[in-house]
Amino acid sequence: MTPEPVIRGYRPTDLDAVYDICVRTADAGGDARGQNSSDRLVGDIFAAPYVVLEPEVARILDDGHGNAVGYIVGTTDTAAFVKRYRTEWLPATAGRYGDDPRDRMWLRLHHNPERMLVPELAGYPAHLHIDLLPEWQGRGHGRALMWSFLAGLHAAGAPRVHLGMAPANTAARAFYARLGFEDIPVPSEPGALYLGRSTAV
Repeated sequence: MTPEPVIRGYRPTDLDAVYDICVRTADAGGDARGQNSSDRLVGDIFAAPYVVLEPEVARILDDGHGNAVGYIVGTTDTAAFVKRYRTEWLPATAGRYGDDPRDRMWLRLHHNPERMLVPELAGYPAHLHIDLLPEWQGRGHGRALMWSFLAGLHAAGAPRVHLGMAPANTAARAFYARLGFEDIPVPSEPGALYLGRSTAV
């Protein structure tokens, strides 16, 4: 019999797969490989710090053979995560990237974790990033990952969660709407789209 995919906790052996999934979905849901000096750069901002600093929060979609093919990563407390990113993650990644012009936009985000402290989002202290490889999308796995992740946040005492996304990723926005995420107005950042919901499921 073909093994069924399962949702499980993060394992340190998943780290390379997490990086790969991140870059293969980083271009508004499309493949961003080859766009930067290293295909690990976007993962060093939007995926790896979460599984390194808060591995217990992450949920992995396992293909049934032990391989990570999707994930949700995040934090129960954005303000506390920002402090750890500044004091632990930035030193851990120091020297990985040079001055390649292709990297500048991403490195500005990397070196400014305080950008995550958006006043309008204070009532949604947790936040998340979810990515699945294309061949695993549209099959109910993202929904299952989300319910597992939200249950974990709720058990940890986080009442509400938010996420930021590219407005161009209309498929993702429709997915989140089906899961009960609603727009959070953030006038200070007109180019971004923020969504949030209760962690209760």
